[in-house]
Formats: sequence, C-alpha cells, structure tokens
Amino acid sequence: MNRFKSFWFPMLMVIILSASTQVARAQEEVSKVKLDISADFMSRYIWRGLNLGGSSPSIQPGIDLTIGNFAVGAWGAYSFSHAITRQEADLYASYTIADLFNIAVTDYYLPYEDTLNKYFNYKKDQTGHLFEISAKFLGTEKLPLSLLVATNVYGADAVRENGDIQYSTYLELGYSFTVAETPCSAYLGFTPTKPDTDKGETGFYGEGPGVINLGVTAAKEIKITDKYSLPVNASLITNPQAENIFLVFGISF
Repeated sequence: MNRFKSFWFPMLMVIILSASTQVARAQEEVSKVKLDISADFMSRYIWRGLNLGGSSPSIQPGIDLTIGNFAVGAWGAYSFSHAITRQEADLYASYTIADLFNIAVTDYYLPYEDTLNKYFNYKKDQTGHLFEISAKFLGTEKLPLSLLVATNVYGADAVRENGDIQYSTYLELGYSFTVAETPCSAYLGFTPTKPDTDKGETGFYGEGPGVINLGVTAAKEIKITDKYSLPVNASLITNPQAENIFLVFGISF
C-alpha cells in the first residue's frame, strides 16, 4: 500500500492532469469554431455607392463559418421586385492577422442577363462571376481608422481595352466613433480606375477616377424583451461622381 501511494498515486495524478489538459485543449479548439447565420432587411441595396437593387427593398441572408482566424461563408441579396432581375449570391474566404489585418478572396455572382445566368460558366468574357482580392487594416481602439484596398482580378468587370479586361480597384477609408453612446462610422470610397471614355469604356464603379462612396452609418439596438434586442441601422450615402444620394434603413436578425 505504501508503494502504491509513493509511486502509483503520483503517476495516476499525472495521468489525470494530463488528460484534463488535453480535454481543455480540445474544448478550446472547439470553442474556436463558430457558425453564424444572419439576415438583414434593407430598404435599399446600396454597395460602395452603387444602387444594385433599384427601388426595391432587399433581403440579405448570410452564413459564416469561422475557425480561429480563418472564415468561409456565403452572402446574398434578393429584391422584392419582380422587375429587378439581378440577384446576388457570393462566396468568400478570409483570414485575419493579429486582429489588425484581414485578407479576403470573394466570388461575387450578380447575373442580370440570360447570357450571364449560368453559374458554372467561368469563361472570362461570358461569366457572371467577379473575383476580388482585398486587404483591410481594421484599426485599433486607440486608432479607429480602417483602410480597404480591393481589386477585381477576374470575371465580369466593366472595363475593356483592346478586347482585354482592365480590372477595377476600390479604396475606402473608414473612421469609427460614438455619438451619445451610439456607434457610428464614416467612410470615403474612391476608385482610381481610368477607362478610355473615347472608346466607350466605363469602370465597374464609375466613368472614371473619383469619389463614389461618401457616407455615415449609425447603429443601435432596440430593446424588445429583457433577453432580446433588435439591431437596426441607418445610413446616409452619397455618390459624388454619379451625383446620387441615398438614405437607407436596415434591420438585422
């Protein structure tokens, strides 16, 4: 019995502690896996200063699987109007570095004509897909500035030169702040793309270089019950190049 206490009991404790550590690590790994399902109801679908949904409200579902710093997901936008034939279904993958930088690859799919409404058609001059690579500085608590650089690299861009596609780029500077305990963000989006207007070419975001997305968004939660609050947001968005302005309201579920 003394030998058991002096040898086997400490060994047993080591085994139990080791097993507990492994279980804790496994639980920690599992806790890094997160699956989110969401849906937003927007009064208008305005993206980077562009009206992609006409005059119709838009329902925008999403599903996102996060494993540590890596995420994959799908996002869509569907109008309530039968007159709008363009509906959107996107796939993306992203990786976040040190909570400071995010790198993403996005497959935008926005078919708006019968010739482009073929999902598995990836031919450069025929596809309704548009692939984008983006990098974003997320900012910090002390420096609430963000910077996004996004470039189309393949697919249905709008700029063509000598039969080849010249892909468009988008840059956005954002600033986060609080007003009366309400989180807000201001942003300025710019495209440097220079299409040849003499040839009738146009960029994906506009007719030429310029500011296309200037606005501010405020978000808050409306308390419904003691356990549930409804997130809502409102945005005032202008597109100086197109001389457009939008006031958009959204509800998130």
